[in-house]
Amino acid sequence: MSLPLHDEALCFRILEEAVDRGIGLFDTADFYSMGRNEELIGRFLRSRSPKVRIATKVGNEWRSDGSGWDWNPRKDYIIRAVKESLRRLGIERIDLYQLHGGTIEDPIDETVDALETLKREGVILHYGISSIRPNLVREYIARSSIETLMCQYGAADRRPEESILPMIREKGVRLLARGVLARGLLCGKEPAFFQGHSAETIGKGAAAVLECSSRLRTPVHTAIRFVLQSHADTTVVIGVSNLCQLAEMADAVHAPPLTDEEYRLISSSLPALRYTEHR
Repeated sequence: MSLPLHDEALCFRILEEAVDRGIGLFDTADFYSMGRNEELIGRFLRSRSPKVRIATKVGNEWRSDGSGWDWNPRKDYIIRAVKESLRRLGIERIDLYQLHGGTIEDPIDETVDALETLKREGVILHYGISSIRPNLVREYIARSSIETLMCQYGAADRRPEESILPMIREKGVRLLARGVLARGLLCGKEPAFFQGHSAETIGKGAAAVLECSSRLRTPVHTAIRFVLQSHADTTVVIGVSNLCQLAEMADAVHAPPLTDEEYRLISSSLPALRYTEHR
């Protein structure tokens, strides 16, 4: 989502470096830059044919006049949209297709039917949803065979711990964690209000992350490690816009794990909140 599309050469260098560093999942969406993000990744795939898995998303339909977008989880739209994603990406099958949001009022059974149809026909290998709404996650777990959940989760936003993580853990649904770095507020940016935390609390959290970092582990590594140690079956999805960011984030997998004491220090500095809506 954060690739610098104005500089395609730099985008290609970022993607190539990601492959060289062993990153095996590229996550995009038909919504990002009105499909241009998928198109760029498609050109990269054709230029190199890397062994990576492609995840994309559906549900946000751009209006034909370019005035905005509307939420559309209907089957006929999903069937049409996946064909356009395949065309832009230049591939025959999508590894992971994700519903890009949703509400409890959606025609969930119809949406699931669309995703199951695409999987049965071999157009997609796996499907999941992207949501922070416990009530929606609960319905999809009960009424579908989702294999992944993309959800904002990190040291600064531990709301999923109350009900979402137990739900997906019980059903074997893999977590794709986004927002791990809290827009950089835990890793050097000036503290600001974030997800129910005051700037003061975020500042305390950033100080704890810094205290738990060292010569062998940067604050970015610490924030990523916190998430990887919080929920066993987790993939961290992070946007990058330059090569320096990519290098630091990719190196997190080689950084030392947090000790129990370090994990408790960060947890206590940023108390877990609860969702107040869509419970």
